[in-house]
Amino acid sequence: MILSASVIDDSLREYSNRPCKLGRLVRDGKYHRIIRGLYETDPETKGEYLAQAIYAPSYLSFEYALSKYGLIPEAVFVYTSATFRKRRSKTYHTDFGTFTYRDVPDRAFPHYLRYVSAEDRGYWIAEPEKALCDKIYTIEPMNSRRKMETLLFDDLRIDEERFAELDAERLTVLSELYGSTNIRLLVQVRERI
Repeated sequence: MILSASVIDDSLREYSNRPCKLGRLVRDGKYHRIIRGLYETDPETKGEYLAQAIYAPSYLSFEYALSKYGLIPEAVFVYTSATFRKRRSKTYHTDFGTFTYRDVPDRAFPHYLRYVSAEDRGYWIAEPEKALCDKIYTIEPMNSRRKMETLLFDDLRIDEERFAELDAERLTVLSELYGSTNIRLLVQVRERI
């Protein structure tokens, strides 16, 4: 269970030196520090359940989601998440893994997300189309469909069969929300398949 330092502090109010007691509880393994002011009770917790608590609002996306959906062949060991209005990228190195956060447009942020729950925990993750749009949005603008094809299938090594399964209508809706030339080119590539 994820707990904030203030919740833990409140539970330790009978102690005269609460920070010292918290330090002992961390050393004894009752609490495990995630980042400053945030603790987890289970050291085996998967990072995907912690990503939104570390930096909010956010959802898992980019390379992490693309790998999870089998769109890219590489295994990804960094929990990559999308945020909005943060104006800068953030990275946290923790005992639970590395977590990175990048902005996407405000209008696109809340669309096509899926909530995954298991064992009284859960996390938000982008649908495949959204994860790909998030990734393409962060890449320097391109000026041709051919360059986009090269990026997708040669550079990112997107699985062509899985790409053909992406919902073209969702990509079109997302194209309007992002207002990005790259996403428009992505839609053109998908329409030709």
